Amino acid sequence: MSNDFLTGKTVLVTGANRGLGRALVDAALDRGAARVYAGARKPVVHSDYRVVPLRLDITDAAQIELAAETVEELDVLINNAGAASYAEIGDRADLERMLAVNLYGPYDVSHAFRHRLSASRGTLVNVLSTASLAAVPVIPGYSISKAAAYSFTQVLRALLAPNGVSVHAVLAGPIDTEMSQDLDIPKTAPDAVAAEILTAVADGVEDIFPDPAAAVLAAGWTDAPVTLMQRELAGMVAA
Repeated sequence: MSNDFLTGKTVLVTGANRGLGRALVDAALDRGAARVYAGARKPVVHSDYRVVPLRLDITDAAQIELAAETVEELDVLINNAGAASYAEIGDRADLERMLAVNLYGPYDVSHAFRHRLSASRGTLVNVLSTASLAAVPVIPGYSISKAAAYSFTQVLRALLAPNGVSVHAVLAGPIDTEMSQDLDIPKTAPDAVAAEILTAVADGVEDIFPDPAAAVLAAGWTDAPVTLMQRELAGMVAA
C-alpha cells in the first residue's frame, strides 16, 4: 500500500467524537477518504460532508447490528473506542467493564463487519496500548483488557489473512486526550499519532508504535523472538 491507500475508500472509526478518534477521522479525510463513518455513543456533526455520524455504542449489540446494516460497503475499520480506569485489581465489576469496552467491543464490531472487509479485501486496525505488552499496575483492568485485545488482534490477523484482510495493532503510549488527563507524564498530540498510524498502515506495518514513548519498543520488534513465534503460529491457519 501507499500513502494514498485511503483515496476513494470508505472508513469506519469507533469512538470518533473526540481525542484520537476525532483525529483519525480528520486524518482519513486529509488522505482522500470518500466517506468516513464516525461512530460514537453520542455522534457529533462534522463540517465535512464526507463524514457520516453513526450512533454506535460498542457494548450495545443492537447498535452494532444496526450499524452493520447501515454501512453497506467498508474498506477500513478502525476499532478506536476504549476506556480506562484507576479502580483496584479487586474490583471485578470494573474489570468486567474494561473487558466489555476494550475487548468484547472490538470483538463484536470486527465480527459484525468481517464480511464487508473480506469483500473489499480491506484493512482492520485495533487501537491498543503499550500496556498490552507491559502492564501499568495503577490501571490494572485497562492493562489486562488491552493485553487480551492484542492477543485477539493476532488471532484476527491470522484468520482474516486468507481473505485478503490486513490486520494492524496500534501499540500507543500516552496520548494527550481526556482519557489520560490525570497522568502527569509526557503525552503525544492526537493528530500526530493519527498521522503516524495511517502512514504505518499504508506501509504495511502490522504492529505500530506511533509515538515517542511507544517507539522504544519498536527497535528490533520485527525480528524479535515473540514476533517470529507469532508468524510461525499464524502459519497453522494456512496449513
